[in-house]
Amino acid sequence: MTEKIHQTLRDSKAARWTALGVVAFTMLCGYFLTDVMAPLKPMLEEELLWSSTEYGIFTSAYGWFNVFLLMLIFGGIILDKMGVRFTGLGACTLMVVGCLVKYSAISGLIPLEGTVIAGMKGQVVVAALGYALFGVGVEVAGITVSKILVKWFKGYELALAMGLQMATARLGTMLALSISAPVARYFHDVSAPILLCLVMLCIGLIAFLVYTVMDRRLEASIGREEKSADDQFRMSDIVLIVRNRGFWLIALLCVLFYSAVFPFLKYATDLMINKYEVSPDLAGIIPSLLPLGTLFLTPFFGNLYDRRGKGATIMLIGAVMLIGVHVLFALPILNYWWFATLIMIVLGIAFSLVPSAMWPSVPKIIPEKQLGTAYALIFWVQNWGLMGVPALIGWVLDRFCKLGGEGQPAYDYTLPMVIFACFGVLALIVALMLKAENRKKGYGLEEANIKKS
Repeated sequence: MTEKIHQTLRDSKAARWTALGVVAFTMLCGYFLTDVMAPLKPMLEEELLWSSTEYGIFTSAYGWFNVFLLMLIFGGIILDKMGVRFTGLGACTLMVVGCLVKYSAISGLIPLEGTVIAGMKGQVVVAALGYALFGVGVEVAGITVSKILVKWFKGYELALAMGLQMATARLGTMLALSISAPVARYFHDVSAPILLCLVMLCIGLIAFLVYTVMDRRLEASIGREEKSADDQFRMSDIVLIVRNRGFWLIALLCVLFYSAVFPFLKYATDLMINKYEVSPDLAGIIPSLLPLGTLFLTPFFGNLYDRRGKGATIMLIGAVMLIGVHVLFALPILNYWWFATLIMIVLGIAFSLVPSAMWPSVPKIIPEKQLGTAYALIFWVQNWGLMGVPALIGWVLDRFCKLGGEGQPAYDYTLPMVIFACFGVLALIVALMLKAENRKKGYGLEEANIKKS
């Protein structure tokens, strides 16, 4: 009896990695817009007269629709019901539309000068609404891509694939942090980088259209034998997910860890200017080292998890490093650009450790038919942090940290960095609880992902 070498399309290495490359590029385009405004905060204050509070409100808009309108949860249910092709194309379209609204507000394409909406500048409100719409698209795209990778890589190099996808997405963050300010200054237009984002998102949409062809071929190769009635998602599965203690520990670790990283990146350029006296044109380069480091380290740690295991331990180490980084940023010592660079590199290592183990651990806790909804619920919890923390930091800066005297920096960032360090401490506690739960329930978080025949 001879053995079939390529029983399904996903058994082909070339097909698996090609699918990864296509969807990872789409996420790169999305993450470029996610962080494109971070280096522009000083320009927004100078040219458009935004305050830190208004910038914080705008940044918090990313999670408005996802959190309050439950769009992420609906997106996860649609994903499990309708599949990755329908959901992914809808998400990519939302990203393009949201970016267009945001660009129209910032560029003045929509005349909003002097308008006030809900007590705020009309420009801030409309830009925030566009960003909120984009936030729905990019987060639903994120859970769709996660399910796509499980679909192609389960039993193979799943953590490595997820690590490479995250690394590619972080490349979008790195580009946003490093080139946004130079592009805006070159064109003398703070909206120019957003227009570049719009073009990239349109290309990303085209890339996902290419993937849909591959997905049809994959499902044709899988055939009916893998699509039994037991594999169909039911609404009652949501109850099973939320009653799972391991799910909640992963979700809490996610929101606490990312609340200490992504909102920090929104203010990191301003931190470099105010504390470390880096030129505004160059200040975004130091934060861009964080995603640059993840390009290499996230796949490395993902590959380690695939082959050696120790996922819970990896997450624990990352949480400890996160605390150390924010404490060093808070301390009034060594206010030199080279010291900030070293700390940012360490943060990049921590930022590689936790996600490389966290996302591939979800399929060990949740059945595959529930994965779309499970990832959506985790992203929904995460969006509370991505929405609330930037607004909190902006309010804290205006209320308690504003200096602005002659020859002084505009803000003292000590208190915001202490807040970020507190999130790291809470993340460490949850990581310890997750490791204990893994020992109790036997999820296999310390075991390798690649199954040896």
